[in-house]
Amino acid sequence: MTSTGPAAEGEELRYLFVVTYGRSGSTLLAGLLNAIPGYLVRGEHRDALRHLYAYQQSLLATRDELVARYGADSLRSRTHPFFGMADVQPQRTVRAVRHLALETVLRPKPGTRVAGFKEIRWYHDDLEEYVAWLRKVFPGARFLVNTRDHADVLRSKWWAQGDPVEKAAELARIEERILALAADLGDAAYRVHYDEYVADPAALRGMYDWLGEPWDEDSVRATMAVRHSV
Repeated sequence: MTSTGPAAEGEELRYLFVVTYGRSGSTLLAGLLNAIPGYLVRGEHRDALRHLYAYQQSLLATRDELVARYGADSLRSRTHPFFGMADVQPQRTVRAVRHLALETVLRPKPGTRVAGFKEIRWYHDDLEEYVAWLRKVFPGARFLVNTRDHADVLRSKWWAQGDPVEKAAELARIEERILALAADLGDAAYRVHYDEYVADPAALRGMYDWLGEPWDEDSVRATMAVRHSV
C-alpha cells in the first residue's frame, strides 16, 4: 500500500544531489554520504527525471499558448477540443512530480533524513533551468559538485571512445558549466575534488560542515577502504 501523509510527500526530508561527470569518483562520494546516519543517496538513473521536467514544461507551455489563442473561458467549455487546459496548475504538477520521484527514484526509508541521488548527465543546454525546476520540486535542495583530474578521467574506458581531443574539450566544457552552476547557487552548492579527498580524507571536513553533520574520519576512512563502482 502506498504511504500517505507529510513523510510520503517529502515534507520532512532534506534533499541532496551530486552533480558531476562520468568516472569522477562519484560512486565513492555517494558511498561516503550514505555512511552518514539518515542519508540515502541513490545512484544514477540515466537522468530519468528530465522526462518529468520536459513533461511539465510541455504541459505549461501548451496551456499558455492555448489560453493566449482561445482565452481561458473558451477552454473551460466542454465543447472545446482543448477543454480543461486553462486550469492546469503548476503547483499541482510540482507536487505530483515530487510524489512520483519519491515513490520511484528516491524511495526514502524509515529514518531517512536526507534523500537524493548522484548523476553524471548534467550537460544539457538548459541545465540552469532544469536545476531551478529541481529546486521547486525538492524544496531546499542542495547540490554537491564533484570534479577530478581530467587526465585521469580521460584515461578511463568510459571517456576513451572517440577523438581524444574532442573528448578533452567536452569534459572541459561540462566541468566549466557545472562549476558556474555551483557559483550561481551560492550556499546551496558545495565543491569537492576527488584527488584532494582521496589523498587526504580530512579535505572533506568542510563538506561535513556544509552538510551540518559531525566529522567522522574513522567512518570516512573505512568507507574509502571499500572498492566502489564497477
